[in-house]
Amino acid sequence: MPRAHVRRPGPSHRQERVGEAIRHALSEILARGEVPDPDLNRRSLTVTAVEMTPDLKWARVFITPLGGQGAKEALAALEAQRKALRALVSRRVNLKFAPDLKFVADDSFAARALIDDLLRSPAVARDLAGAQKDGSR
Repeated sequence: MPRAHVRRPGPSHRQERVGEAIRHALSEILARGEVPDPDLNRRSLTVTAVEMTPDLKWARVFITPLGGQGAKEALAALEAQRKALRALVSRRVNLKFAPDLKFVADDSFAARALIDDLLRSPAVARDLAGAQKDGSR
């Protein structure tokens, strides 16, 4: 009897390992200025995460510029050098096929800052103080 295919909710361990290897390779390439684009080499970029598709043919690369400014320009510069970056990554990460790279701005830091600001707001402090009084009865 054939076994039914059960889809797991998250990425596989292999996807995570390959994504982390690509993240390290891209971080090193960008830090050393190995890209043939002087504008891109002047930028300080952080590769925060890499998500791989299940077939390992696409990598979604999350980028944050230093200070959070100029994300659109950085993404445009990375997109212009996508093929060169793919070739540089393929030399460092040993895979059967070099994955295509898709660059995305990482907005998780901005979302965290927004949540921190909300938690520090006077309305939340008032609600927390009220909850502590009600819980102490």
